[in-house]
Amino acid sequence: MTLIIDCHGHYTTAPPQHDAWRDMQKAAFKAGEAAPPYPAISDDEIRETIEQNQLRLLKERGADMTIFSPRASTMAPHIGDEAVATAWSRASNDLIARVVGLYPDTFAGVCMLPQSPKADMAGSIAELERCVTDLGFIGCNLNPDPGGGRFDAPPLTDRFWYPFYEKMVELDVPAMIHVSGSCNHAMHATGAYYIAADTIAFMQLIQGDLFADFPTLRFIIPHGGGAVPYHWGRYRGLADMLKQPSLDGHLMNNVFFDTCVYHQPGVDLLAEVIETKNILFGSEMVGAVRGIDPQTGQYFDDTKRYVDALPISDAQRHAIFEGNARRVYPRLDAKLKERGL
Repeated sequence: MTLIIDCHGHYTTAPPQHDAWRDMQKAAFKAGEAAPPYPAISDDEIRETIEQNQLRLLKERGADMTIFSPRASTMAPHIGDEAVATAWSRASNDLIARVVGLYPDTFAGVCMLPQSPKADMAGSIAELERCVTDLGFIGCNLNPDPGGGRFDAPPLTDRFWYPFYEKMVELDVPAMIHVSGSCNHAMHATGAYYIAADTIAFMQLIQGDLFADFPTLRFIIPHGGGAVPYHWGRYRGLADMLKQPSLDGHLMNNVFFDTCVYHQPGVDLLAEVIETKNILFGSEMVGAVRGIDPQTGQYFDDTKRYVDALPISDAQRHAIFEGNARRVYPRLDAKLKERGL
């Protein structure tokens, strides 16, 4: 039996008190005042938001579990200062931990980070360690552009990031490379910014030699790898022009893509261009695109259908649905083995 592990889920349906507190936190910072205490949210309120949304859809679509993190578009570490980002990260991650505690067989936690643009990575290192060590999380979302669309952070290959990578390697956890909301009005968040940032991250990795320094570091580039699979020949050619090694050895032992590509031809292309070992099943559900495709009559983000329809072997499909996630997230693999799976 194959477990269907969705590597890409966000708590987009969090109780309204959570987002209301964020609004009060931002207003307090603007006014130079202390933020109010975080509100009480009951287990039943959390259950209601999960059972009517993520849990219902997982059951309807035939998936078994989701690797779950705070809502990406509201991570927004550029708002306020580092203290604001830290408080918001802790509150958001603690809420994910409560979901996991209520549904431990269905959700595995991944944390957001307090990456205030003017701060170093010390606060993010501390929050990663807290979430993995104390809360039992299995990975993190690493924002390559904490400024929210300005792209003024050092490239992912810069030594600015190395202390954080050292902690990732020590804890043996991967990072999904994921930006947040866009404060650039010319750049739609989920339609332009996300895809651009995914693509930019991959190009940064081509230009450097990061995995020579961190051979066990693992990144998931979401949304099908941005534009990369569609332009795979361009990136192989650029690697050659830049005198870098072939991508299969230079990056593809450490970089993975999900299947958050919301049509069959797109997932077909992903599976044709990218080796099976580098593809993890993901839906981003409930996420960026929630409607029904008029061409198929099915939900755009029901990505399991696309993987089911791929002309690949059962072994390859098992790798996409389960095997690769367990390899990329060893702490998830350990949790599943504890359950006899």
